[in-house]
Amino acid sequence: MSEQSQSTQIQNAPSASEDCSYRHLYVVIEHDDGKPVPVSLEMLGEARRQMDIFNAKYSSNEKVVAVVLGNNVRNLCEEMIYYGADAVIYAASPELQYSRNLVDTKVISKIARNADLTRNFSPEYADSFKKPRYMFFAADSIGRHLSSTVMAELESGLASDINKLVISDLDIRHEHKTKGQTIRYEKTLEMYRPDFSGFLWTTILCLDNRNPVAPKEFHPQSCSIIPGVFEPLGRDTSRKGSIVDYTPEFGEHDLAVKVLGRQVIKSVVDFESHKAVISFGRGIKESPEENIKLVAELADELDAAVGISLPISKKPYPVSEATSSTYMIPDRVIGTSGRKVAPMLYIAVGISGAVQHIVGMKESGFVIAINPDEEAPIRGECDMFIKGRMEEVVPLLVQELKKQRPAMQVSNR
Repeated sequence: MSEQSQSTQIQNAPSASEDCSYRHLYVVIEHDDGKPVPVSLEMLGEARRQMDIFNAKYSSNEKVVAVVLGNNVRNLCEEMIYYGADAVIYAASPELQYSRNLVDTKVISKIARNADLTRNFSPEYADSFKKPRYMFFAADSIGRHLSSTVMAELESGLASDINKLVISDLDIRHEHKTKGQTIRYEKTLEMYRPDFSGFLWTTILCLDNRNPVAPKEFHPQSCSIIPGVFEPLGRDTSRKGSIVDYTPEFGEHDLAVKVLGRQVIKSVVDFESHKAVISFGRGIKESPEENIKLVAELADELDAAVGISLPISKKPYPVSEATSSTYMIPDRVIGTSGRKVAPMLYIAVGISGAVQHIVGMKESGFVIAINPDEEAPIRGECDMFIKGRMEEVVPLLVQELKKQRPAMQVSNR
């Protein structure tokens, strides 16, 4: 088939006509006693950027809507306007002071279906409003759980741990979704997440069933967003927006779980208090137990925190339970699926350099990479590249550091 005939076929493809019942982008905000957690501001910033492009492209006037649950934290609503929201829907109740999945799921789901609330900030779409077009949650311990239960309640799909978003019109041909025909899906949210290797992205789509045998619409198109991926907007107090109060109602069943006390538990890994971070990846595979001990010994000599690449958190190699529970844990992951660090010294041991990992450490002061493959992508991201197997290089570094320790102790007196 020629390029011209291919182009004609797509141009004449049947279109999945847009249902105007779905409008706006809702962002579920997380906060700690009225102080927004960083990922909430990051989500608002990305929502603002996406909807500005959306409205310009489709000649529309849809809004970024922040959803805030809490008690006596109404000041937070104005802050959400300053950070990019067009409107804030605020549910206030003593029962919402602390997050409880059962309660939060009910309230957010009811807000998402309430057309009267949208009349306050978007009257032109309110009469036909059914549910949000898009919805963002945080990919953290609260948001991952909440996003799944809310989407189950709203009967739609969910993409988890997303680090890139694009809104576009796509020509899709699918055996079940479109019954084999090529159909244009307009205003589709392309949601990207890193795959297991760390080098590729998987694209996730939430598509309506356009097969006439079993038609079904899936909205909102929703995702949970990895913290640290998107940049928040600067705080702009000149921004104006609408704050809409929502009064939630609870039944006895909703309040079956009560919060009797609350204690904030910090991450088990404290990267911030260390001037050096040493991370290891799949380069440990030849002797995983022994090689992790080598990394730990080097970290002790440098008073460094220990990080890992994403694949290591999946426990791909057999090690002792003590080693696994100490080092192969999500709290140690550096990158878009974990933490961002910016130490004075960063050492990457046996890490090839997937872009998702680089994002997490690129602000480090001085970067050393140890890798036997001089073509590894990490070479282009480091200040010093040591070609060699970690089993050979790390013991030499430890040995030299031990030799230098007496001189360093004297200089620090």
